[in-house]
This record gives sequence, C-alpha cells and structure tokens, in this order.
Amino acid sequence: MAKSELILVLEQIERDKGIPKNEILQMIESAVVSSLRKYVGKNAVIEANIDPETAQFQARVVKKVVDAVLDSEMEMSLEEARKIKSDAQIGDEIRFPAPAADFARIAAQTAKQLLTQKVRESERDKLYDEFKPKEGQLTVGSVHRFIERTIVVDLGKVEGVIPMREQIRRERYNVGMSVRCVILRVDRASQSPQILLSRAAPLFLERLLEIEVPEIKDKTISIVSIVRDPGFRAKVLVKSNDPQIDPVGACVGLRGSRIRSLMNELAGEKIDLIAHNDEPGKLISNALSPAVVSQVKIVDAAAKKAIAFVPESQFAIAIGKEGQNLDLASRLIGWNIEIKSQIEKKPEEGPVLQIEGLSAKTMDLLSRAGLADVHKLAESSVESLTQVEGISDKMATKIIAKAKASLEKKA
Repeated sequence: MAKSELILVLEQIERDKGIPKNEILQMIESAVVSSLRKYVGKNAVIEANIDPETAQFQARVVKKVVDAVLDSEMEMSLEEARKIKSDAQIGDEIRFPAPAADFARIAAQTAKQLLTQKVRESERDKLYDEFKPKEGQLTVGSVHRFIERTIVVDLGKVEGVIPMREQIRRERYNVGMSVRCVILRVDRASQSPQILLSRAAPLFLERLLEIEVPEIKDKTISIVSIVRDPGFRAKVLVKSNDPQIDPVGACVGLRGSRIRSLMNELAGEKIDLIAHNDEPGKLISNALSPAVVSQVKIVDAAAKKAIAFVPESQFAIAIGKEGQNLDLASRLIGWNIEIKSQIEKKPEEGPVLQIEGLSAKTMDLLSRAGLADVHKLAESSVESLTQVEGISDKMATKIIAKAKASLEKKA
C-alpha cells in the first residue's frame, strides 16, 4: 500500500527536524478526539487512530449497553445497541463510527496546525540547547535595532539583548556596529530563547583577561574577584600560584601592553590590579590602591571591619570621586573599611645647615633629619649618617670630612 503525502511529509520532517513521526500522529489523534467531542459530547469515549503507512483516519464512539440510560453520551439502550450489533447484551461495549462526516478534514487541518507548532517548538528547543551551554562565554554580534535603551544584537541564528544596566554608560552604539559581550543567561521563551548579554558585568572583564593574559588561562595566575564601575574604574584581585611570577606584572604586560588593550575594549575604563595577600592589613592597603596607606587597624576581624589611616594628602585619593575607590575596594575584598587621615608632620623649623662643598639637597636632607649642627656632624660616624634616607656610605664620609674642614676653617 502506497504511503500518503502526509506520511511522506512527516517522515521528511523527522529526518530534518528530529521530530518523531509517531509523536505527531499521536498528537493528531488526540486533537481529532477533542474536535469530535462537540458532535458527540464532552464526556463521550472516542477512539481515533491513523494508519502510520496510509494516513487513513478512523474514529469510533464507544458506549456501554445498559437497562436504563442515565448518560446518553456514554450509554445506550439494548434496543439501540442491537441496531448496530444484533447479538448485543447488557454490559457490552458497542463501537460505532463517529457521526461527524468531515472528521478527516478536521484531522488534516489539525495536522497542519500541529506540524507548524511542533516545528517551531523544535527549532526553539534546538537553539536553547545550543546556547544554554554558552552561558558565561564571550560572543560577538552586530547591533540590529534598539528597543528604547535596550540594544538588540544579532547573533546569527538568534538575537540577544543588552539592557541599559548591562551597558557601559560611556559607550554609544549604532546599527550594524560589531559588539563583543558575555552571555550572562539563556532562558526559554515562547518564540526563541531569551539571551541576556552584558558588557558591564565583572564576568566580561574576567573573560577578556583570560584571553589577554595566558597565565590566567593556564591557571598560573588566579582571579580572586573583580568589581567594576563600568567605563570608569575596575579593581581586579589576582593571586599567583607560582611564587616566581608576579601576578600584577604579568597582567599589566610588557610596557603595559596587556592592560592598555583591555582599557581600549572597555572605553578607557581604569583597571587597578591588586595583589592578593593573606594578611588582612596588607590586603586592605593593596585594595585601596592607588592611594598610599600608612597604617591599617583591624577593628573586628570576624565582622571584617577595619580603619585605614592615610596621609592627609592621600585622603581624597583613598576615598575616590564620589566614594568610588573606597566602595570598589570594600566590595573587592569584602571588608567594611573606614578611611581616616593622618596630619603629616612637617619638619620643625630649626637651624639650616650651611657647609661649604655640600649640595643644597644634601644639606636639606640633613637639616630635615635634625642634623643641622656642624659640630655633631663632624663627630658623627658613617654608620649613623647612613641611617638618614638618601645618604650613602660615600656621601656620609664626604659630609664628615666637609664638616671637619668647616670647623677648622672657622677656628
């Protein structure tokens, strides 16, 4: 028996789309039963089947033979039953053709609707299965259109969206522009998968670092955490798994080549690379970079509360514009940090050293160190003078000699 056109179409769809032919046939049978209920009754027992080779439709109503009919949708009298089956008895189930003469047309129409729906669902599921494993990966697409401030990105087979919160505020986009972003999340939806993209997430910077810094990709350097104020400043806490490798230097690259490449991708976003340290005080000092911290006081280690003391000249840097640096540092390491400034002690006004043969810079260093007395300098040892920052052994020997010469000259 030759196969019908419908069966041939179903077999082709099974090959191309992976939708089983029998699954479609079962769905058509169920749909036919639902359609026939309006002719027979909502409680009626209806059997429908389609020949999987010829696509011939059959639909039958099933009723039970009873003495007194209480539900005409499901029961029939013995007299009615014997019109269909002459030897019918009470308690028998009688099957007879469904009364709707056009049920074949209903089945064909239902088949068309189901095929369209099933193909659409299959395509949607395939796209979801393809993109769901790509969550967290970088992707490149082109700007397709805008829905208010949301950017719709063409990813080829499907579209993704970059909502306002996931954009770098300083960037401007045009239709057709190529855009690189990270796939944050893939969700099922009625038409096609909903793909959330981002250029503002810390994960985006992390993926860029993995591309730019081979030591991160091969696990020699680990990224502990990343925080960002997208387009303005980011802080990246890095840790070396090899004591011979400086994690910050490796990420910066030769003459800053690696970090510059990242900043260019992120619309000039400044990136502070912070070396991880197991000692809380040192970690807090590092996190507040580029500010110079003079002292850290741990207030409550369990609650992770600390006070960072900075020179007065570093206070504004430690806080940052609108509190940005302090906020990022606190989020980066998970500590509640309070900044306090220390008044920088200025050298007390005192006598200014004057020794012929010494440079003004050297005499200023000695004066600031409280060594403006020529007699004391003449009696000093080389060891004691080298304690002054900037004074070498050679310079100390020269200072003592010049101080003695000055005294001799005055004498």
